[in-house]
Amino acid sequence: MWSRRIVLGTLSLLLVLLVFQDGPARDGQRRELATGPRPPRGLPQPAVVGRQEWRADEGLVREGPQYTGAAKAVFIHHTGNPNDYDCADAPELIRAVQADHVEKDGWDDIGYNFLVDRCGTIYEGRAGGIGRSVLGAHTKGFNADTVGIAAIGTFGEGTEVPKPMMDALVELTAWKLRPGVDPLATVELVSSNAESRFDEGQVARLNVISGHRDSYETRCPGDVLYGLLPELRERVARLRASAPGHAANSRLRPYF
Repeated sequence: MWSRRIVLGTLSLLLVLLVFQDGPARDGQRRELATGPRPPRGLPQPAVVGRQEWRADEGLVREGPQYTGAAKAVFIHHTGNPNDYDCADAPELIRAVQADHVEKDGWDDIGYNFLVDRCGTIYEGRAGGIGRSVLGAHTKGFNADTVGIAAIGTFGEGTEVPKPMMDALVELTAWKLRPGVDPLATVELVSSNAESRFDEGQVARLNVISGHRDSYETRCPGDVLYGLLPELRERVARLRASAPGHAANSRLRPYF
């Protein structure tokens, strides 16, 4: 009898622990408990060059990473660099972006979560873990529950977005968006900063895949790249739909 009670008590304790660990985080716990994307089953993580490999200046980092919820939306940016760079020089360009964000803008690290060069190489941006939901500093007012991806270059009128870069943007965006999100849909996000296009506390309806200019007064990510966002959405949707186990009616499937 006693052994049976012990077994039942142990099982009850395990169930309590499982419920606690898997349950929704309280507001105060949310950032510590965020574990990152859970893409459609069968969608692999793309290759990403880590911070150690591009030799991020960790001495510039002023604070440790913070975490947010899995991405409801992705914001596409550009860095403003000339487009004719040698891809071997991309790490140097990224280090310069990091220095600007910290020393000129006063941020605690590079703001973008990821960067992509014209050869299609993906780089880890802000520290905190490639597979985790790192709170970025890329889109004023809308950093929570989003990912910021910067294309290295300038994409104004008369320029082109290289195919390898576009392919990498598709692959990375498809992987980072949380499951159940329709890349062709819109999402409601609450502005946290009145310096954005929306007052603080205002609910903004934005595309799941948006350009920086959609939420902030800027030309970023450039007219040409911005004009390719409809194609990016379509391609991301097709890639996610092709993953084994992905429901075709993901627009209707809630996320828990």
